[in-house]
Amino acid sequence: MRRHATDPAAIEAEIAHLRSLARDAARRHWRVVFGRTPPADLSRDMLRRMIAWRLQERAFGGLDTESLRFLAGLARHRSSPRRRLKPGTVLVRDYQGQRYTVTVASDGFDWQGTIYPSLSAIARAITGTAWSGPRFFALARPKGAPTRGNRKRSGRESPHNGSHPAPGLNTASLLLPQTTSHAQT
Repeated sequence: MRRHATDPAAIEAEIAHLRSLARDAARRHWRVVFGRTPPADLSRDMLRRMIAWRLQERAFGGLDTESLRFLAGLARHRSSPRRRLKPGTVLVRDYQGQRYTVTVASDGFDWQGTIYPSLSAIARAITGTAWSGPRFFALARPKGAPTRGNRKRSGRESPHNGSHPAPGLNTASLLLPQTTSHAQT
């Protein structure tokens, strides 16, 4: 292994060499690069990817302080941060035959000319019952629903590029300004 090469072509050549390594050779290479034994359950592909990442990090620099702080916070709380919707984003939901359009404002959510503090307040006003606003507008999965990464594949492939509506809802859309898409219930 070349020590701290900064020539992009040299790094690229070293990464290309990693692709040819067998699992045992990749584990030995890991020990050289990281200075410790790799975790026993890492696949050959993951070993090679992590070694390539470390080579690139040494050559071109790592993550900035803000990114490291963000990742440390995720690790501490073991969950992802709340989704931030940009002002101007339009949410569209059809419910019981009527279309509801909400615009994200800098100080809340605009629905029918009134600013609401949360999507849940709007969902409650629309349905007359306590709803999770993010679930009502299909921005959050129901509790217990699988995440994209742990969903088992069925024998049938979806024609929708893997996007599926939340259970109980056909679709609801998170729209960027100047785009249109409509949900049906």
